[in-house]
Amino acid sequence: MTLRFRKNGTFRVLQMADIQDKPDVDKDTIRLIEEAIHVADPDLVVLTGDQIRGYDPAYIDTFLRRRGEEPGARVRVITEIEAKLQGVRRRMAQRRNPDMPPVDDVVTLDELMDDTRTKVRDTFAAFLGPMTNAGVPFAATYGNHDFQCGILADEQDDIYREFPGCLNPQAGSDALALEPGTFALPIEASDGSGHVAMSVTMINSGDYADKNTPAERDAQYPLYATNPRRLDLADSDGYGTPSPEAIAWLGDVQRELAARNGDGRPVPSIAFQHIPPQEFYDVLREVPAWTPNAVEGARTHAERCYVLDEEKCRPGSRLGEAIGCADENVGEVAAMREAGGYFALFCGHDHKNAFVGHEDGIDLGYAPTCGFECYGPKSRYRGIRLFEFHEEDPADYVTHMLTWGDLVGRYSGNELRVWFEDHCVTDGASLRNELRRPPVLLGLTATLGAAGYGLFAAARKAFRR
Repeated sequence: MTLRFRKNGTFRVLQMADIQDKPDVDKDTIRLIEEAIHVADPDLVVLTGDQIRGYDPAYIDTFLRRRGEEPGARVRVITEIEAKLQGVRRRMAQRRNPDMPPVDDVVTLDELMDDTRTKVRDTFAAFLGPMTNAGVPFAATYGNHDFQCGILADEQDDIYREFPGCLNPQAGSDALALEPGTFALPIEASDGSGHVAMSVTMINSGDYADKNTPAERDAQYPLYATNPRRLDLADSDGYGTPSPEAIAWLGDVQRELAARNGDGRPVPSIAFQHIPPQEFYDVLREVPAWTPNAVEGARTHAERCYVLDEEKCRPGSRLGEAIGCADENVGEVAAMREAGGYFALFCGHDHKNAFVGHEDGIDLGYAPTCGFECYGPKSRYRGIRLFEFHEEDPADYVTHMLTWGDLVGRYSGNELRVWFEDHCVTDGASLRNELRRPPVLLGLTATLGAAGYGLFAAARKAFRR
C-alpha cells in the first residue's frame, strides 16, 4: 500500500498509545477510537506499544515476567487475585511433567500457547475494528507489556498482518524494515511522482534491560510479585532501549530514502516508539520539592522534582508523572540528529503525560493512554494524538489531543475505576506527587481539619461533663 499526501498537501496521523487491554477490550476504549477516527479522518494510525495487557488474568498460564522465563511461572499476586475475582482458573495447574507424553486429560503448553494466540487475535480484532471498518491503514510497534502475554513481537507481527490495512513489513524484507516494530514508512508527494516527501519511522524501544544475573533477578521476584509498581519494572535492571542495530539503522533509513529520491538529501521524518529516551527530561525544569504539581523523577532522576519548561513546551502540554526512561542513554536522539531529517520523536509508556517539547532541533512528545483498562489520568484527559503534516514543510506540523472529554463527555462508563487509577499510590514518590496536586492537598486538609474539629468538639463536650 502506497502512502501519499492528499491533493491538498496534507497527511493526517493518529497516535494511539497504551491501549493495554485484555481480549474483551473496554467499550469506552473502542468508542474513543471510533470517535477519533470519525473526527480526524486520518491517513494512517500508529500504535506505539503496550496494546496488550500482558499481565492480565486472561494470560495467566503463559505470562512472561521477562523473555526467556518459564510461561506462567512468575505471576504477580494482584493478577492471581484478579483471576479469582473474575473466575479465571489456571489451566497450567493441570499440566504434568512436560517431558512425559501428553494424555487426554492433561493440558499441554502448546495448547495453552494456541489459546493465548487466539486471545491476542481477539484483542487485535477489537481495537483494530474501527480502523478496518473505516479502511484506515495502521502500523504497530511494541512496548514492555506486549510480550508478557507469552507471544513475542515477531509472532504478534504475523498476527497483525492478518488484518487488512496493516503496514508492518516482514522484518528484513528491504532496507526500511529492520526488525519487528522497527521500520520506516515513506510518504510520497501528492503529485504521484514517487518522490518521498516524508517518512514515518517506527522504532521498537525494547522492554527491560538485562544487566543483573539470573540469581539476582530471582531474589527480586518476591518484591515484584507483591508490588510491581513499586519496583516499577520486571526487576531492578531498568527499562530497555532500542537495539544497537536499530540505532545504526536510523542513519541507514535516511541514506536509503535519499537514494530513492536521487538527491542525496535527508527526508523529513517523525519517529514513534514506546519508551522515551533520557532526553525527554531536557524539556522539563527542576524545581523545589514543594512546587505545586511537580513530579519526582524516576531511577536515574529520582529524588529530583520537575515541571514542564514552558519556554520549551507547547501550550496545552501536561506532565502527570515521571518520565520512565531507561537507565542507559544509548545515543538514539544523537543518532537522529547526526542522520538529519528527523524532526520529532513521540512516545507513550507514561500514561499521564501529554506534552510536546523542543530541544536542540527535535520535538520530544507524548500521547497519554487511550485505554480505560489501565492506570492513567482522568477520563476526560485520556485520548489520541492527531498530527497534520504539510507537504511543503512536514516539520511545521500541527498536533493536538483528541480527548474523551472533547469527543464523548466528562465521565467514562466506570468512573470509580478511573478515579482509583488516577490516584493510585504505590510508593513514597507517588504519594508525594499526589500531595503536590492542589485539589488533593486541599481535600486532605479539609478532611483532616473536619476530623480535628470533630475530635476537639467531642473532647470539649466530655470535659464539660
